[in-house]
Amino acid sequence: MSTTRKRVYGYLAEFKSASALYKAAEKVRDAGFRKWDCHSPYPIHGLDGAMGLKRSILPFFVFFGGCTGLATGFFLAYITQVRIYPTVVQAKPANIFTVPAFFPPMFELTILFSGFTVLFGLLALMKLPRLNHPLFASRQFHRTTDDAFFIAIEARDPKFSPDGTRSLLEEIGGSNIELIEEED
Repeated sequence: MSTTRKRVYGYLAEFKSASALYKAAEKVRDAGFRKWDCHSPYPIHGLDGAMGLKRSILPFFVFFGGCTGLATGFFLAYITQVRIYPTVVQAKPANIFTVPAFFPPMFELTILFSGFTVLFGLLALMKLPRLNHPLFASRQFHRTTDDAFFIAIEARDPKFSPDGTRSLLEEIGGSNIELIEEED
């Protein structure tokens, strides 16, 4: 006897074409759902707008990561070459007016911190690493990399109801509507 409990992840509905998926995404957006996603075998121009997605906050993270790297590079070069080990280059002491000599470490640390911010920001925003996704348990979801178009609406959306969400997906042209469950 199995003791695993399952909870509802959401509904997965298939659409016939990219244009049908686009129109259905507009209707799901207009219905007020927040936790849902579209899956297609290729990028669909304008689908982000049809879904009502806002611009990502990742560029702001990268900007502040780069600024942190720039400041770290400056203070690292200044502290080591001016304060701890005063450096004399071509009979001139390093000081605040010799900032161009600090540019290489400032540039390198700006790039390094920006790169780390992109990596860890993406992992955090995409909630990775995740070993398995409930949609992978679907009997039809593997076709999304080949020839199928899907909308998945999650059960944790405040507007989700088992009957109402299913009827909405049927009204907007969804077929092969499947209830997806995940193990607790």
